[in-house]
Amino acid sequence: MKILVTGGTGYIGSHTVVELQAKGFEVVIVDNLSNSSSDIVEKISEISGIIPKLEIFDLTNKDLVADFFSRNNDIVGIIHFAAYKAVGESVNKPLLYYRNNIESLINVMEGMQTNGIENIVFSSSCTVYGQPDVLPVNEQAPIKIAESPYGNTKQISEEIIQDTVKSSNINAIALRYFNPIGAHETALIGELPLGVPNNLMPFITQTAIGIRKCLSVFGDDYPTPDGTAIRDYIHVVDLAKAHVIAIDRMISKNMKDDLEIFNLGTGNGYSVLEVINSFERVSGLKLNYQIVGRREGDIIQVWADPTYSNEELGWKAEMGIDEMTNSAWNWEQFLSKKK
Repeated sequence: MKILVTGGTGYIGSHTVVELQAKGFEVVIVDNLSNSSSDIVEKISEISGIIPKLEIFDLTNKDLVADFFSRNNDIVGIIHFAAYKAVGESVNKPLLYYRNNIESLINVMEGMQTNGIENIVFSSSCTVYGQPDVLPVNEQAPIKIAESPYGNTKQISEEIIQDTVKSSNINAIALRYFNPIGAHETALIGELPLGVPNNLMPFITQTAIGIRKCLSVFGDDYPTPDGTAIRDYIHVVDLAKAHVIAIDRMISKNMKDDLEIFNLGTGNGYSVLEVINSFERVSGLKLNYQIVGRREGDIIQVWADPTYSNEELGWKAEMGIDEMTNSAWNWEQFLSKKK
């Protein structure tokens, strides 16, 4: 069975391709390589023994999307990762985010309707909850006004999917995940942002390896135990496995509704300083960091109530914070040896 993975050479996408192949799915990737490299396909094949098909084009190009689907009418499901994802950048470049994230989704869903493809797993985000009133946050928590254009594109995308599901034969699962970090145990694939990282973990490892001089911790005056922001960090491989379970659930006709929503997190919140402490513990290194002002668009704290995902999907995050930071460090060291 053929699965389209958009953004499949990216961080979460590449790990999901590996897990899909391990379960016997045929994978075709579409990616514009705006924040990744085609070399990832070789690394995926080193892990799985299977070379996934890669087509390089931009999903905001409606004609190219239509052409792709006309040539791949045997696709049984789509996992849609392709999107820009940096909160800070979205605040500075909102139109870039709205055009890319919304237009690509619309083109993909039009391709689904035209070619009779029924199943899509959407890469959503806990940012749709904004700063929740109650923690941990479950799937019934109200959707708040987004704190950033990035978060708003996820809210709008979910609304587009919801309306399309109501008016068509399309089934959808939106996976609202928290903060993925870590890397594959082989250290062959991991988070590799082009340019300066926007996420915490690659900035930590790049500082430790000497690429960055100093890690900036954005704010130590939050109303949290140590003053730094708290997130629910989840290992990327745990996250990838949930996508495979979701796509299999759809194909096997086990969905209870045409649109299902699941939180993917560990249920534990870690502060920025706790993540730094974990990294220092597993690496044996002292990290150079400094406290700076808060970053626009960031919320104070959020972590998941993953009960529904655990019970309904039969999925649970297995790896703890030290395993996450250690695997990220192994990945960074692997990259340094390649240079």
